[in-house]
Amino acid sequence: MTGYVGRFAPSPSGPLHLGSLVAALGSFLDARAHGGRWLVRIEDIDPPREMPGASSAILRTLEAFGLHWDGEVRYQSRHHQDYDALLARLGSQGHLYRCACTRKQLKEQGLHLRATCNPPAQGAPAALRFRNDAPITGFWDRAQGQVTVPQALAAEDFIIHRKDGLYAYQLAVVADDIDQGMTHIVRGSDLVEASVWQLQLYRALGAAPCSYLHLPLVLGEDGQKLSKQNHAAPIDDANPLPALRQALWHLGQQVPQADSVEDLLKAAVTQWSHLDDSQPAQARV
Repeated sequence: MTGYVGRFAPSPSGPLHLGSLVAALGSFLDARAHGGRWLVRIEDIDPPREMPGASSAILRTLEAFGLHWDGEVRYQSRHHQDYDALLARLGSQGHLYRCACTRKQLKEQGLHLRATCNPPAQGAPAALRFRNDAPITGFWDRAQGQVTVPQALAAEDFIIHRKDGLYAYQLAVVADDIDQGMTHIVRGSDLVEASVWQLQLYRALGAAPCSYLHLPLVLGEDGQKLSKQNHAAPIDDANPLPALRQALWHLGQQVPQADSVEDLLKAAVTQWSHLDDSQPAQARV
């Protein structure tokens, strides 16, 4: 084992589909090709979006597809105290402010709200936003090279604790990745732009950022990303080889001639083409 630690972190809002398989497979192959550890984390911090039994179904699917993880599965719902501690830390450092602005106000006033936001009374429902005083506008990605995001988006005072009391994705994902010692993040390209906000949190918390590799998205016939929200068809646990071959093709990898899941994955690890870690995850302000 090397010092590499990677992960697959699905939300339990439904069964895995081809798009989520591409993300799982890409992160698995990258970890195994580097001789590293591959962890699984269930990101269950948004109960209204969760489907009963989805967590167990996701784990069964990973096992059926030969994607066996290291260590115990981590559930975000069991780590609220960790997130509260980070919120308190960021607040004590002056990084946060309370905001009750609506989506309509956000659209009308632009992404950077602080100049016009009137904090609600103490005790009234409010989100916590991060004071984005020194925006990070780009970073190095192992697949895409130097990534640059729009200045307005990079400068947004993004939410890290929601008005409804739930923890925002940006906070929880960074908290868990730091706590679990992640070194490499391999995930879908829909999260490229949000990476600059997460890099902000790494910097505020004094933690070294991970290496990033954002994978191509799988699109449906309508040109939209396959997702659980648009009812993407679940992959078949009973017949994993066709979906694995299709996922490898989407990842731009050669599809080995193999008649078993084990042989296919073994060959796929050997020929994995994203091994260049010569460029670290460097944020650009």
